[in-house]
Amino acid sequence: MSSIPRPDPDLPPRLRLLLEGLSAEQLPITYQQAAEALGLSPPRTIQRVALALETLMREDVAASRPLIAALVVSRRGDLPRQGFFDLAVALGRFPADSALQEPAYREELETLLGVKR
Repeated sequence: MSSIPRPDPDLPPRLRLLLEGLSAEQLPITYQQAAEALGLSPPRTIQRVALALETLMREDVAASRPLIAALVVSRRGDLPRQGFFDLAVALGRFPADSALQEPAYREELETLLGVKR
């Protein structure tokens, strides 16, 4: 049996609807909060949310939209997990210089929250 979860094609659009439906005051949310709000049950709930967020990032870059995935952060801090930054760099949205990635994230987050206000 593979330890990598199979992509759930229904999860990214459900996650986008969840994030779009939250007010600026409710954001950002954690990966765990997203998993719970989507009714995901173990195993690998966080990994499934992360895979859905990666899909949303690719869609947003293709559509020249702000990265809605920036609204989901780790419970260990107020930033997304490293995979978010790695993919944002790979997609050409964030600079490769790691010192510039957090400011780029903050700008992306403010853009998203500004739209919601």
